[in-house]
Amino acid sequence: MSETPTAGSVPPPAPGAEDHLALDFVNSAVALPGGHFIDLLGTPAATNRWLTGHGLAPDDAGVQEMCAAQLRSLREHLRVLFAARVARVPALPAALSAVNDALSRAPTAALLYWDERNGPYRATPCPTNEILDRALATLAADAADLLTGPDADRLTGCDSAPCNRYLLRHGRRHWCSTRCGDRARAARAYARRTQAKAD
Repeated sequence: MSETPTAGSVPPPAPGAEDHLALDFVNSAVALPGGHFIDLLGTPAATNRWLTGHGLAPDDAGVQEMCAAQLRSLREHLRVLFAARVARVPALPAALSAVNDALSRAPTAALLYWDERNGPYRATPCPTNEILDRALATLAADAADLLTGPDADRLTGCDSAPCNRYLLRHGRRHWCSTRCGDRARAARAYARRTQAKAD
């Protein structure tokens, strides 16, 4: 059952999200205990807030459902690639194709401009109709960097069911948040008590 996110319902960013925007992006769909689900890209307005909060769109971008759906689709393809990397299995060609398509959507080179007062400067143009393409390309590029970079071996899924988030492992920590760690420890303690009673 999908619910409207509230300040207390959305877990804090997972370890590694401060360095990899794509990690926060794939974690924008959150499975919670009790069959609850939060999708931070569930509506156009929510998608606009997420993009704005991550510096990928202005407040007034006016994201439409078609754009939100394209972002959700890329998110699912990235989740497939993250899962394949964690499991060390081959990636699905469709997921690779979707990421490569997103990578090619926006020019990467900043163009040269000339201001009459201040002289030359470089900037990457981003007309309103290119906001989505630039966001898709940025997210795909960050995911590609994560999957091929030095942090790739630290990528793992949260070890606390039903959580579906990814994180970069630090030492022995395999949970995306304190809440998930507490839940996993409580479940292990309960299993030990139950096993002790059965013996």
